[in-house]
Amino acid sequence: MSVDRREVIGVLAALPLLAAAVPVPPPTRVVLLGTKGGPTPSSLRATPATLIEIAGRAFVVDCGNGVANQLAKARMPLSRLAHIFVTHNHSDHMADVGTLIELAWSSGLITPVTVHGPPPIRQIVHDQLAAFAYDIAGRIREEGRAPLAPLVHVEERAAPGVVLREADVTVTSALVDHETIRPAFAYRFDTPGRSIVISGDTRYSDNLVALAKGADLLIHEAIYAPAIDHMGGEAAPTLRDHLRRSHTVTEDVGLVAARAGVKKLVLSHLVPADPAITDAMWLAGVRKNFAGEAVVGRDLMEV
Repeated sequence: MSVDRREVIGVLAALPLLAAAVPVPPPTRVVLLGTKGGPTPSSLRATPATLIEIAGRAFVVDCGNGVANQLAKARMPLSRLAHIFVTHNHSDHMADVGTLIELAWSSGLITPVTVHGPPPIRQIVHDQLAAFAYDIAGRIREEGRAPLAPLVHVEERAAPGVVLREADVTVTSALVDHETIRPAFAYRFDTPGRSIVISGDTRYSDNLVALAKGADLLIHEAIYAPAIDHMGGEAAPTLRDHLRRSHTVTEDVGLVAARAGVKKLVLSHLVPADPAITDAMWLAGVRKNFAGEAVVGRDLMEV
C-alpha cells in the first residue's frame, strides 16, 4: 500500500489545528493565604486560609482574620468569590466569613456566594452579616448596589460526602478528628488539571488518608512536638493537652502523605509559628515516613 506524499504533508499541516481544537483545562491556582495556626495575630504569618482559583473563580477554604487583604495580595479580585468552605468553627477558621462576603459585595460582587461548612455555620454567617446591616443598607441606598442577602447561600452539613459538583470541579469532604470541635472536615478538590486536599485541623486520621489517596497536592496542618511543653506557660496544662489530642505531629503528617500516596505535601497551619523552628526542623519528622516532595508553607506561596 503506497502513501501519497501530499496526503502526509496535509495531515502534518493539520496537526496544529487539531491540537488547538482540543479544549485545554484552565489552570488551577492554589495560594496559601495564611499559614499560622491559632487565633493570635502575628506579624510573621496570617491566620488560616487557602485560595483555590478554578476557571477564574475564587474558592476559599477557611477565613481567618484578614483573609480579604490576603486575597488582594494574591491578585484575586474579591468580585470573583464563588464558594467558601469552612473546615470547622474555631475562630481562626471562620472569623472573617461574613467580613469577606461583605467586602466582596462592596467591591463589586454581583454573583452568588455559597458557604459550605458544619453546624452552626448557618447561624454564624447570619449573625456576622447582621453586624453589617447598617453599612449594607447605606451602600444599597447611596451606591445603588443590588441587595446582598439574595446572593448569599449557606449549605450546612454534618455528614461527609460530595459537597459540590460542577463542570470544572468536584468537592468531597471527610470527617477528621479535632477533639471536641465536631464535626470537623477535610476537603478534596478534583479539577481537570489536578487534585488538591486540605486537611483542616486534625490529629492523624485514616479518613483523611482515604480522602487524599493519589492526590496531586496535600496541604496538611502540622504541630512541632518538641515545642508543645513550652507553649501556654506553666498554668496551661489544658491547652497543651488539647494540642496533643487535636493536631498532627510532623511524623504523622509524613505517615498520612505516604499512606495516601500523594505527589506533593505542603505543611501549613503551623503550630507554633515560631521563626526559630526552621524548615529543616519542620521537615525532619516528615522525612521519617515520607520520601516524596514536601515543603513548608509560607503566606502567599503558590503551590
